[in-house]
Amino acid sequence: MTATQQPRTITNKVIKDRVTFLQRTDGKGSPTVLEIELAPGGGNFPHIHTTYDETFTAVRGTLGLRVGGKELRLEPGESTTAQRGTVHNFFNPSQESVTFRVELTPGHRGFEGSLIIGYGLADDGLTDAKSIPKNLVHTALLLEMSDMRFPGLMGLLMPVLRLMAAYARGRGVEQELLRKYGA
Repeated sequence: MTATQQPRTITNKVIKDRVTFLQRTDGKGSPTVLEIELAPGGGNFPHIHTTYDETFTAVRGTLGLRVGGKELRLEPGESTTAQRGTVHNFFNPSQESVTFRVELTPGHRGFEGSLIIGYGLADDGLTDAKSIPKNLVHTALLLEMSDMRFPGLMGLLMPVLRLMAAYARGRGVEQELLRKYGA
């Protein structure tokens, strides 16, 4: 982190995850670096990013990953990278919390903002039990902000979701959420 950046930790009270921003991108190619504490049984759904690679490094516990159709278990100190365009997701296969680092190269401000907004929506009771926004416009906006795409048949929804995200931006929803949640 630069001298002007302080680590910021956000907690999702719905899914019990914690994210610490160790480094936020300067928008000029520097990485985004996060440390995530993932609750037992937690994880995300398979997805693709088109503009950045993600390197996952286990810190504490065993981190489960699926990258390009291959299932992995990373032990502390082990890393793997999901290259842009590769279907991937992470999960906690244990009954204990897992801590891992994620480095986005290049860093991605939209991804950073989408996490902050998504966790804020969860804290405000505006998500379901899996922490997906109840408002479909918010979901579309967060997917677009984070450069997250669905693979397979779910990918057929992406053009509609992109239109919804554009609508949200045009109506000022993105700026309103960024202000409200301090992203």
